[in-house]
Amino acid sequence: MNDLYKTVKSASEGLYKEKGSKFIALAYPVKNEDEIDLHLSALRKEYHDASHHCFAWRLGADKEHYRINDDGEPSGSAGKPIYGQLLKRELSDILVVVIRYFGGTLLGVGGLINAYRSAASDALDHSEIIDVKVFNQISLEFGYAQIDRVMKTVKKFQLEIDNQHFDLECKLNVKVWKRDEKRVLEHFAKIDGCTIVDI
Repeated sequence: MNDLYKTVKSASEGLYKEKGSKFIALAYPVKNEDEIDLHLSALRKEYHDASHHCFAWRLGADKEHYRINDDGEPSGSAGKPIYGQLLKRELSDILVVVIRYFGGTLLGVGGLINAYRSAASDALDHSEIIDVKVFNQISLEFGYAQIDRVMKTVKKFQLEIDNQHFDLECKLNVKVWKRDEKRVLEHFAKIDGCTIVDI
């Protein structure tokens, strides 16, 4: 059951140095590709004189949406080892960028893999890893007479109300943690006059 996933609580930084080259790693919690683009754009401006801006990101509870970028480094030598650190720590909703300042000495593919992996690892070592709950939305319709019982269930499971409309016919959208969904649905189903219209 995919009802929890890990991400970082806030931005963090790491550093790795090898033969004059400097690798600055920055990790960010992100929710979507627009946020990722904003971070990448800002970093390209801030570190405009850097040799490379390599990165990896992964989004969503299913962790299936991801991208890696070597930014001109030999194929597989930068983005992949950064992404490997996300896999190792089972992180999602995260962007890690490693910015390289070339020191004049070639490191070779093996050296680059180690450098990008180490820099990304250092940034993540300085992160606070948190668990994020995965929520589904439930839409309910019920009569005015059922408000009290419906709201007791909302309170019992600490459901987050997304939208509500109370009139002769009442409508309520709530967010429910996937782990609690079956029990919550059973509770609502026991209330006569309460209909689950959408899950």
